[in-house]
Amino acid sequence: MTALDRTALKQGALVSLVFAVPFAIGSRIAADNDKGSPWASVLWLLALAGFVLGSGCAAWVQTKRLPLLHALVCAGGTYAAAQAVFIVVKLFRGGTISWLGVFFTFTTVVFAGLIGGGLGSTMRNRGILP
Repeated sequence: MTALDRTALKQGALVSLVFAVPFAIGSRIAADNDKGSPWASVLWLLALAGFVLGSGCAAWVQTKRLPLLHALVCAGGTYAAAQAVFIVVKLFRGGTISWLGVFFTFTTVVFAGLIGGGLGSTMRNRGILP
């Protein structure tokens, strides 16, 4: 874990939590209330944009010269932590979990993290430093 910049991961995770998680919650609420609602998809795309932003921040502010690794760890770790809370709450309320859906969403979020990492790396390479 010494290869990772913990400060960069914390900053990226906070950005992801602020920008991605509220949209993900809104998407879930929209999908639960109206199965055919287009807002569920729109809000989910905004949540993915939040993960791109957060992982891009982690890649941009890191000082270890490993921007993609920081972005992937930030996106995957933030999603896993938030999803763990959502799963516990849903199980406590007596709901069921679609583990395939959780895995698919995780891979989508990690891909969004890869995009954010590429953007953060490009900014550093062009001399735009935090």
